[in-house]
Amino acid sequence: MHNKNQIFVSHDQTVGTDCGGNVERRILAYCDELMCVENHFEVGSVGAIHHHPHTQITYVVSGRFHFTVGDETYEVGPGDTLLKQNDIPHGCVCLEAGVLLDIFTPMRKDFV
Repeated sequence: MHNKNQIFVSHDQTVGTDCGGNVERRILAYCDELMCVENHFEVGSVGAIHHHPHTQITYVVSGRFHFTVGDETYEVGPGDTLLKQNDIPHGCVCLEAGVLLDIFTPMRKDFV
């Protein structure tokens, strides 16, 4: 389903995309300036170290993760948030199956 510029996006109308390595990405509401993405991780799944020109905030909905942002590593769980400034390398390892909610500005054109 194409969710760009939709005011309301019903979760049951979105479709997850297999990103490989037991990670699934689900694009939620977005516009050119902002994007909301839900990511489901299984234990041991890796979000490889990467960087991009988007500023990103990650909210841990459930599960436990080791996150590396720049030169620092944190263990995070439900309710925790991380700020990833544009072009700062970051990645994670899933310690306990869970869901991460990512907010990007601007939107990730490479995701749609």
